[in-house]
Amino acid sequence: MAKKLTSREKDYSQWYNEIVQGADLAENSGVRGCMVIKPYGFAIWEKMQAELDRMFKATGHVNAYFPLFIPKSYLSKEAAHVEGFAKECAVVTHYRLKNAEDGRGLIVDPTAKLEEELIVRPTSETIIWDTYRKWIQSYRDLPILINQWANVVRWEMRTRLFLRTTEFLWQEGHTAHATKKEAVEETEQMIDIYADFAKNFMAMPVVQGLKSVNERFAGAEETYCIEALMQDGKALQAGTSHFLGQNFAKAFDVKFATKEGKKEYVWASSWGVSTRLMGALIMTHSDDNGLVLPPKLAPFQVVIVPIYKGDEQLNAVSRVANKVKKALEEKNISVKFDNRDTHKPGWKFAEYELKGVPLRLALGTRDLENGTIEVARRDTLEKETYQIIDIENKIEHLLENIQDNLYKKALTYREERTYKADSKAEFIKLIEKGGFVYAHWDGTSETEELIKKETKATIRCIPLDVKMENGVCLFSGKLSDKRVLFAKAY
Repeated sequence: MAKKLTSREKDYSQWYNEIVQGADLAENSGVRGCMVIKPYGFAIWEKMQAELDRMFKATGHVNAYFPLFIPKSYLSKEAAHVEGFAKECAVVTHYRLKNAEDGRGLIVDPTAKLEEELIVRPTSETIIWDTYRKWIQSYRDLPILINQWANVVRWEMRTRLFLRTTEFLWQEGHTAHATKKEAVEETEQMIDIYADFAKNFMAMPVVQGLKSVNERFAGAEETYCIEALMQDGKALQAGTSHFLGQNFAKAFDVKFATKEGKKEYVWASSWGVSTRLMGALIMTHSDDNGLVLPPKLAPFQVVIVPIYKGDEQLNAVSRVANKVKKALEEKNISVKFDNRDTHKPGWKFAEYELKGVPLRLALGTRDLENGTIEVARRDTLEKETYQIIDIENKIEHLLENIQDNLYKKALTYREERTYKADSKAEFIKLIEKGGFVYAHWDGTSETEELIKKETKATIRCIPLDVKMENGVCLFSGKLSDKRVLFAKAY
């Protein structure tokens, strides 16, 4: 196997990159800022996608697909939206190449200039709302509850695999409603779904809250978010849900006839999570031995490694191993039997430890004699020998325990690094230490910018469960009625 990983304590960024590449999740591509998601990494994303898709459909949403290209004039229709995304847009200006006459190779054909330039989608609100204008005439056409799985492009200067890339995969939901109440309820429902997924599948605790005005999605009236704390003490925004009000409906003139026959603008929401969740998963659970995966998202939950000498022993071990594999699969547990003869058992052990497989079973000729099997947990690195009889039920309970243990461990980490600051000096000290810091803020954008400039900390959210509490803003001295959540962030 590859050399030992860099320690998290020594160089967190290098540790992260080594896990992403060493565990065969992704690698940099020939296109600057873009990544190749490798089969093992994509298998994890497919698990995420499948669970989220199920949750979306259970709440009445359906999937569709909209164009990759957006006419530039569409993006210009919603002022805040264009201002928020203008600096990140990739623009298509021509549609053909030709061979240069001086032998320089292919060049852009100047005669093939587009009549209107096209934006490679950074997000799809504009193209979707232009479409909704054609679909919506009456209250009978509402609500529209659509999600799409797609790729988007945001031209990033500083990239990191999964966390921030020029092109990334995501889902984006776009809904249309007859009333403000329905649109707000949709926005809140979807952030609850993201929080549910983070907790019960990613084993990642999150704080739900509202973004400040400065941190809202461009074009939204309100942005809900889930914020997670990574093992280096930085926050990571793991999902957002936006109440768009009637902004896009007005920009694209999307009106509907009410039951009373009046014409009104449609109310909207949009919401999304991306392959950034892969980065969150890595940084929430992994250790200096490699990736650690919660069982519910592992490409395979159990790997069986045979210990043998010669074909005769391999055949004997394989017969039992395949019986164990079948019994586990009947419990809907995903299993890989690694009977490759190209690598030794020790090499395989190290490989699956690096790849974060939740449980590793080792089975040798001595185990056949004793009716036993060795079970190694990835989360605790503990090994124990079990009787093979009823092993499927034992493994099922172990996987449940690992899933639960990973969440509790991550929650304990977050609780130990969540603080309250009651003075400016204390705030600065805690922010430098790393973690979540609850502190009073006067509610102004000016003070928020000042705090960011002086400390590099941002308001991650105004927590939904925050209690009213009279206090004083630590930077302006003005009165405040609640604490908000600060941290340095990705």
